Amino acid sequence: MTSPLPLSVTVLASGSGGNATLIEAGDARVLVDAGIPVSELRRRMAASGCDDRVSHVVLTHAHADHHGYVEECATHFRAPVYLTESVRRCVRTERLEASRVFSAREPFALGDIAVRACVVPHDAPQVALRFEHRGDSAVIATDLGEVPDALVSLLAGAKIAMIESNHDPEMLASGPYSRGLKRRVGGPRGHLSNVQTHALLRRLDRDVEHVVLMHLSRTNNRPELARRLAEDALRGHGAALSVASQREPLTVRCRPPRQPSLF
Repeated sequence: MTSPLPLSVTVLASGSGGNATLIEAGDARVLVDAGIPVSELRRRMAASGCDDRVSHVVLTHAHADHHGYVEECATHFRAPVYLTESVRRCVRTERLEASRVFSAREPFALGDIAVRACVVPHDAPQVALRFEHRGDSAVIATDLGEVPDALVSLLAGAKIAMIESNHDPEMLASGPYSRGLKRRVGGPRGHLSNVQTHALLRRLDRDVEHVVLMHLSRTNNRPELARRLAEDALRGHGAALSVASQREPLTVRCRPPRQPSLF
């Protein structure tokens, strides 16, 4: 009898140009956010070796780089869309195959995957999400200006942690954004800086096997800057580290459980 495959995560796109992440476990293929067109989504899924199938779509919040192609994705894959009541008020759902409202207070199931959510601070109502299947777990947390204790609790025991590392504070301060936009991005309802992410990574427990840095700014960050600070935070931890891209897909999997020795 073969062992079930471990939960896997494929970040298909991450950044202000569009976001989409595929969570696969058991019978479920869950697309988190739909910020890129179906044609590009399918191309990246094929390049990553993913099945050309989506069973459910979940939206984190109502910014266009996360929901802009939800109708196209839901129609093409004939998949129901899950969203909070706050997001439902901002996203047109009349033409969706099906839409279902979930609450951040109550866990819910997407096929074989159990899902929990927590509210995180952003300038649009936003949730972080935890996906669990047979002891495997992954958390995605992007688009937040501060780290609430509820997020630290959501990350407890997770094997894969996908965490925003949006901007370098000095690059943001000296960069081309307007004063108002700088305040918005760097404020408590904006996006996590590399420094804030460093502090959060220092709080991760030893169960985390893989950290993925998400939603890097093209204007106010560099992958090497985000990686360097994250590596410092994870020194001695043992977790692998990857940086998600706007253009190239990235797949990570939970490690299979160790087989007991026969001797």
